[in-house]
Amino acid sequence: MKALRGRAELLCLSGPHPVPAGAGEPGLLGKTPVPPLPDPRPCPPEEQPRGWWFSEEADVFSALQEPAVCRGLEEALGTVARAMDQWGPFDGLLGFSQGAALAALVCALGQAGDPRFPLPRFVILVSGFCPRGLGLKEPILKSPLSLPSLHVFGDTDRVIPSQESMQLASQFPEAITLTHPGGHFIPAAAPQRQAYLKFLDQFAE
Repeated sequence: MKALRGRAELLCLSGPHPVPAGAGEPGLLGKTPVPPLPDPRPCPPEEQPRGWWFSEEADVFSALQEPAVCRGLEEALGTVARAMDQWGPFDGLLGFSQGAALAALVCALGQAGDPRFPLPRFVILVSGFCPRGLGLKEPILKSPLSLPSLHVFGDTDRVIPSQESMQLASQFPEAITLTHPGGHFIPAAAPQRQAYLKFLDQFAE
């Protein structure tokens, strides 16, 4: 995010699972071994789409359906855990769409005492939603998440409807919401840039 240039160092993680062509929303493989993490680097250019987990055997994902199992979720959590161990601690987490749902789950696991996921100082969730089909992890997301959060979502988002993002925001007692008139993307116009910087300024050392 250009708005953060000079204010923050970003480490970008891609989901461990490549998404097959035509699969639609990200998700995927399940039991494919996760390769070693690359050295930290700036956000990569466009590459093959990748996802954090799948909700069906057909290698697809829908945020609005209740899956029988989140296939590949443990590999996704392992990827984040190794990044936190190798390059942490991190001041904050930023996630978009399925990545926002994963970031919320990581924070919930950290708050519940999972040593793999030390709590960050804040989280920014763009087009996020409450993940479904978590099995034994489901109750973890029912407890309020006590860390500052900024929730960004579009009024015309057809992939993750705004009510889904609002439901996720309701899990954070200190939530700040930022809406925009667009759809499923990270907004970067002047009003949003100002809101990002205002939110982040409270954590400046």
